Amino acid sequence: MTHTTTAAQVPAMSAHVREETGNQLPATLVELLDLSLVGKQSRWSIVGPHFRPLHEQLDELVDSWHELADVVAESSRTAPVDRGAVHDELALAQIVQRVAEVAESTREEMDRLAELDVVSQDVPLGVVRQLEQQLWMIRSQIPNGRAA
Repeated sequence: MTHTTTAAQVPAMSAHVREETGNQLPATLVELLDLSLVGKQSRWSIVGPHFRPLHEQLDELVDSWHELADVVAESSRTAPVDRGAVHDELALAQIVQRVAEVAESTREEMDRLAELDVVSQDVPLGVVRQLEQQLWMIRSQIPNGRAA
């Protein structure tokens, strides 16, 4: 049996646009996976009066970052966390910095995708929206707004 491709089966975008679009999303995936690993490591390093709620919040954030990675499903600039005990305020500041960095680089990828394919831009747009909401929630816990 011979199979021929018809015009209706071919994606509406050119091969170049498909390739460039596909090249934008893997970096976001890797960064989200790195962010989830940093979050997992951080939750066991926290010490201080806010250990329990921050430990639980990081569990929720890590789950969210895994879900976002699944959505992107397609390297990394996320810095690792320090080893040893980390005071809760410092842990919050470090998480804020890393989430902000991933949100910013994902925003840049979103802008590049907008030039290539507006439909594909929707994936990083959803990632940025959720990361920025998480940033707002995390930053609200930092005394005197000392985090990035």
